[in-house]
Formats: sequence, C-alpha cells, structure tokens
Amino acid sequence: MLVSKLWSTGRGAVPEQVVVIGAGIAGLTCAIELARSGHAVTVAEQAPRSGGKLQQVAFGSRCVDAGPTVFTMRWVFDEIFAAAGASLDDHLTLVPTDRLASHAWNDSERLDLFADIDRSADAIGVFAGAVEAHGYRRFCAASAGVYDSLRHTFLDAQRPGLFGLASRIGLHRRRTLAGLRPFDTLWGALGDYFQDVRLRQLFARYATYCGSSPFAAPATLMLVAHVEREGVWLVQGGMQRLADALEGLAVSLGVTFHYSAPATRIEVSQGRVGAVILAGGERLAAAAVVVTADPRAVAAGLFGPDVRAAVSAPAAARSLSAITWSMLGATGGAPLTRHNVFFSDDYRAEFTDILERGRLPRAPTVYVCAQDRGPAVAAPSGDERLLIVVNAPASGDVRTFDEEEVSACQTHMLDRLARCGLQVDRTPAGSRIMTPADFSRMFPATGGALYGSATHGWASTFQRPGARTRLPGLYLAGGGVHPGAGVPMAALSGRLAARRLLRDRASTRPFRRAATSGGTSTP
Repeated sequence: MLVSKLWSTGRGAVPEQVVVIGAGIAGLTCAIELARSGHAVTVAEQAPRSGGKLQQVAFGSRCVDAGPTVFTMRWVFDEIFAAAGASLDDHLTLVPTDRLASHAWNDSERLDLFADIDRSADAIGVFAGAVEAHGYRRFCAASAGVYDSLRHTFLDAQRPGLFGLASRIGLHRRRTLAGLRPFDTLWGALGDYFQDVRLRQLFARYATYCGSSPFAAPATLMLVAHVEREGVWLVQGGMQRLADALEGLAVSLGVTFHYSAPATRIEVSQGRVGAVILAGGERLAAAAVVVTADPRAVAAGLFGPDVRAAVSAPAAARSLSAITWSMLGATGGAPLTRHNVFFSDDYRAEFTDILERGRLPRAPTVYVCAQDRGPAVAAPSGDERLLIVVNAPASGDVRTFDEEEVSACQTHMLDRLARCGLQVDRTPAGSRIMTPADFSRMFPATGGALYGSATHGWASTFQRPGARTRLPGLYLAGGGVHPGAGVPMAALSGRLAARRLLRDRASTRPFRRAATSGGTSTP
C-alpha cells in the first residue's frame, strides 16, 4: 500500500503532492521515482495520452511510429523498473537486432553496420579497404573510452561543469581527459580514424541524434556510436508501448493522470510554488512542480508570470527540427532494413542550408524507418509502414514553409532515394506530413526544435539547465535539460529531477523539537 509522506502547512498535515507537467518519457520516469519514494504524484498532460514525442499515426488498423524509432541504453529502463520492484521484460517485449542500420550513397555504394565490431570491420574492409577497417577498430576503442568516462561522471551528475567533470574523472587521469576531446569537432576528430569521406559522413551523422551539426558538435558525441553498438532493440507494438509500460508502472504506484489537460499557470505562494492551474480551471495544490516542457516555454511565460524569471532561456541555439512523412507505401529496388540512411552528396551544404540560411536542404540526407522489417522477418509483400525524415531548421514559430517549399523538399527526398535505387509509392490510404511549424505548435516556444538546444561547441554541453530552478519547489526535466535529448536521456533527466527534489525536500524538512539538558529546546 502506498503511504504518502506528510508536510506541514501551518494548518495541519496534508499529503505532500508533487505535480508533474507532461507525460512524456521524462515526466513518466520522474513520477515513478517520486511515487515509489512515498509521494503523492499527479501528472497533467495536454495530449490525450502519454508518450510526448513518442507519437503514432494510425492508418486504419495500422500504426506508424512518427517520433523516435531507436531504442538504446536498455539498462536505464531496466533500472527504473527494478527500483520499483518490477521487471521491464514483464511489461514490454524487446527484440534485439544485430544490424544497426543500412547506409547508401548511390545505387552501388552501400554499407551495413552491425552490433558486432568484427562483422562491421569486415564490411568496412570490403567497402573501403583494410586501412579504413583498422581505423574503425580504433574509433570503436576511442568511443567506448568516451562513453565509459562520461557514463557516471556526466550522465548521472546533476549539472556538471567542465571543472566539475574533470574533478570527477580525476585530474591525475590526464590521458582520459584528453581522450574526451571536448574542444575538437566531431567531423574533425573523425579524420583521425577515417580517410574515406563516406565513413566520416556516416559516423558524423550521430551528431544529428541530438539535433546538431557534425561540423560544430564536439567530438565527445562519438559516444553515441558506442551506445548503439551496446545494443539496439525493436519494441514490439511500436515505441508507444514504452510509454504505455511506464504509465502502467506509475499507475500501479498510485500516480494520478489528467489527460487533455494543459497546465496554463503555476501559482507561487510565499516564495515557492503552490499550485498548478489547468486549462479547465482545476487547481492542483502542489508542494513541488516538475515541468518537462522545453525550458524556453517557462522562460517565455507560458506557465504564467510568477515563474517566468525562475528559468533563463538556454543560451545555445535551437537544435534541428525535421520534416517527416508517415505513410503506408509500396517500395521497390534497393533492399531495406529497419533503419536506413541515404546520404547527401554534400553533407556540409546540407547543414549550411539549414543552420545558416534557414531553409529546407536542397540535397538532404534521408532517414527511412521501415517498420515492417526486422530480424528474421520476411520483406512485406504489399504496403509497408514507413517513416521518412529530413532535417530542417527550427523556425516554425517565425515562418511556415508553404506548400510549394514542402513539395520541393519531398521531390528532393524522393530523388535522393531514387539515386540510391529505392522507389517509394504512397498508397491511397494516405500519409501525414509534419513540418517545423507543426512541431512548434505541439511543443511551444521551441520553433519545432526536437532536441532542445544544439550541442555546438564545448561550452554548449554544460549550458543545458539542470533540474533545479531559481524558484523553490520548481524543477525541470526533459530533453531540453541535462543530460540532453533522446529517449534514454529524457528518462535520466526525469530521474535526476526526482532525486534533486527528494534531496531538497529532505534538507528542508523541519526537525522535531528535542529536549536538552539545561531546560532549553532546540530545533
């Protein structure tokens, strides 16, 4: 039985309620952590269901994942469920895949990467030669070293600065610190391992996993390559099932959910948060509030003037947005796996178009998630579920790309696929297109940025807000705060916010008065 802790309001003891705004991965994780610690937790979500960016598009009885499609860092979710006395495997069916992705530059240049280093090295050797295969092995060792150095010192830290990170690693471990290469760009560092520009392009793409340009992102992002090698899983039923599993665990711990209930204002009383007001007028009293929206939404006053000054808008530029096509389609020509990347002929020009000129790329790199493909699954004989993604500028709050611009981008996308030997024909069942303006409406104050702030330059790594704000009782979580964007990172941010909140509550909880010799009492 869940027993809520009590706190004193001066009018007697009442349940200590925490309100979490947002039922995405960060909000769900935070709610679970707080509930299992004995707090009464209420989650307010503007959408009709949980998941946040884990959205699906339904075409009749078939659903297409239209948000994140890659499940990695399984250990994060194993830990969340285990800490709550449950097992992830009892709530979710995960299928490991040995083939990480298929990559193509044209109809004859193709390279598949695998979780097994030897298998990938052999494929690279055939594709680009023995020297490049050796470079790949060196790169794997380097990326593993970066990940091992940062897993506990950075990912699990509340908000580490450069000097704090150095002290955690140990100033005496100078070689380890130098191996992080925070002042080098990812693109530049990759030149130490690969002479073939196609391979630099392939591994530089990992910068886009956090919405950044590989030409400006720090070399530390090579750790993403190691994360994928540690394991990529397919979620049976789609990525939405992860949110459903977390929600089910939260409900079992006593968490209450309000759906289709946007939070419009956070009230402040006596210098700390006191309540959350929902769009329907309902007032949720709160000892603490965790906001999982982008920090810019708080700084812009979207939760009311009382909390606006508690959060500064991130100094770093916005991350990438995207144009996505969710569809049922018939494909032909080039073979597809679950995850497929079709590279631009000029990678630098693609990011120049997006980040410097603010326009849709004329020669985009295209990602295709073929959701009816997977380990030991035969290619579908008819229409298949597809999500196609092209990077775009996060300018959805200041301009809307018109129908002609979006149509031109679609033409460029189909042309890139055709150059790589793939034909895609949409079916009459239809498709749904999402643009930066659409994402901006879904995630206010972001302009459609899907990853919070861009990770450009060494300082940006430490410029994401931490969980604690200037206002007592107000906390942040989600992809816009430390440790960053992505499904497992959002979960880690939710856990960090819960831990920060619990430590703060413990440190400010009144002590009972105790008798002492001398006839006086002290708190």
